[in-house]
Amino acid sequence: MPDHKAESILIALTSHGQLGDTGRATGAYLPEIAHPWSVFKAAGYSVDLASVEGGDPPLDGVDLDDPIQRQFTEDSQMSQKLATTMTPKDVHPNDYAAIFFAGGHGSMWDFPDNAEFARIAIDIYERGGVIGAVCHGPAALVNMTLPNGRPLVAGKKISAFTNEEERLMGLTEVVPFLLQSRLEQAGAEHIGTAAFKEWVVVDERIVTGQNPASATGVAESVVAELAQH
Repeated sequence: MPDHKAESILIALTSHGQLGDTGRATGAYLPEIAHPWSVFKAAGYSVDLASVEGGDPPLDGVDLDDPIQRQFTEDSQMSQKLATTMTPKDVHPNDYAAIFFAGGHGSMWDFPDNAEFARIAIDIYERGGVIGAVCHGPAALVNMTLPNGRPLVAGKKISAFTNEEERLMGLTEVVPFLLQSRLEQAGAEHIGTAAFKEWVVVDERIVTGQNPASATGVAESVVAELAQH
């Protein structure tokens, strides 16, 4: 069992910056990076950042009137890590107690089929670590399989951006698939709440949240799960 107190947490980010063929930009949702970082840091963990393509990922949801986002962007270490994110190939899973998949609509395009992030996450999980994901971040989970070939989410209670929330955003026909439906197809028991309300689900060291409002709660639950294992 890993010594969680001596370890770091990896936040995984999308590198996809285009919202389908709408001509609109998307990317990794900064509040879902900064707020979890603040929780992890307060709990004594160091945080590293990796993105699908590495380097400087596209960002969405940036609001520097949010003091936590401002604190994150003004932290010299984290701003440097964000500008030079690792690629998944740079990551050594043994270094991490948990992996946290931040959302942003971009993750719907490049998380599901990223075999490297899947390998890292399963490695961490199989060693007794925690997988966290929020909003569209659970797109990383839809094709993940355990060493026995079983889908990671099969039979697990999972929360993610709901079909209703996607409809209310007017993006049902833009995203490559509906995340709630795809998770259910993989055998997950999707559990949600009212649109855009905070909602966190924990099941066997998998911690998921429904939407941006859930980011802090997911991070707090990741820390709580690490404390128990």
